[in-house]
Amino acid sequence: MNCRHCGHGLEKTFLDLGSAPPSNAYLDRAGLEKPETWFPLRLLVCGRCWLVQTADHAGRELLFSDDYAYFSSFSSSWLAHARGYVAAMTERFNLASDSCVVEVAANDGYLLRYVQERGIDCYGIEPTHSTAEAARAIGIEIVEEFFGVALARELVAAGRSADLMAANNVLAHVPDINDFVAGFATLLKQAGVATFEFPHLLRMMAENQFDTAYHEHFSYLSLLAVEAIFAANGLQVFDVEQLATHGGSLRIFAQRQGGPHAVTANVAAVRADEQAAGLATFAPYAAFQKAAEQVKTDFLRYLLDARATGLRVGAYGAAAKGNTLLNYAGVRPDLLPYVVDRNPAKAGRFMPGSRIPIVGEDHLRADRPDRIVILPWNLTDEVIQQLAYAREWGVRFVTAVPELIER
Repeated sequence: MNCRHCGHGLEKTFLDLGSAPPSNAYLDRAGLEKPETWFPLRLLVCGRCWLVQTADHAGRELLFSDDYAYFSSFSSSWLAHARGYVAAMTERFNLASDSCVVEVAANDGYLLRYVQERGIDCYGIEPTHSTAEAARAIGIEIVEEFFGVALARELVAAGRSADLMAANNVLAHVPDINDFVAGFATLLKQAGVATFEFPHLLRMMAENQFDTAYHEHFSYLSLLAVEAIFAANGLQVFDVEQLATHGGSLRIFAQRQGGPHAVTANVAAVRADEQAAGLATFAPYAAFQKAAEQVKTDFLRYLLDARATGLRVGAYGAAAKGNTLLNYAGVRPDLLPYVVDRNPAKAGRFMPGSRIPIVGEDHLRADRPDRIVILPWNLTDEVIQQLAYAREWGVRFVTAVPELIER
């Protein structure tokens, strides 16, 4: 396999999690009677541009299907993050009613609703039908296609160029990252700005967040790699913010080459952090596998011990990262009988691979487990607050990543 960005041959493995089905391929009851398709889940690192990427096995149409079940609006903290983003961007870039804001991967309208509330013209680009329909239901205009240069050119020709483009947690999800980024350079107005948020590879490595590896994530991104990709496709990074979201993310600000914004000191600071961590050498990448294996061993031992001592264990959050952990550790319903989720698109279905039932929160109240494993560890505080009533029966909350902790 060659690098998705620069074409260099890939030889170094960053992480090998065996195999798994697509992490958002939730099963209905009829699906339990059918075989699942599993793909190798192996991450490689390019020694030329330092882009970490999954080995090619599954295409985007398979992974982002019409019944895609991830809806952003079910997280109150993520809605608050989106509201804050819109307020900050409106002020910083003087957005007004005659501006145009475009979100790529608009999902269910979780962000553009706040743009629309301010009277700013906007539309979203979202290829998954289920989430696109949810956005339309709240009055958001959606272009239901995958984004790239061809679509960007069509939109420019239709007079839909953007003053601000937002791309939250999607840059990692595109197989043709060059075409995707070049699409932003095409659709932006001459002085327009694009922001990209994505989990920071540096935080993934430092905090052992191996469960953020799944097939829908084609890339695992550092500023080092992103600057190279952007420069090759008509964009310049001029600012970067470090965020707490998703276990530690970057928000990259980019403009067309030759744009009006000066490069801030923040860019040099993050570059220095990555250089100090050795991200332009193979050494730190080679150490990641062992840390993932330790989490797997500790989590499996914990569930086995709980079963042996008669503790009842449930889980909360049918998240993609949870599917990575469960399938890598080989956990099945005998060790973890159910996962609770508030999203009605998931309740009543089954986790891919592990086939653990997904149930509503009423099941949790009825079962009163001794331990609740929080699979989306990045939302731990939010989940503990939401399930505070479970403390009445003495529950302890458990997270497995970056290390096993009971709270």
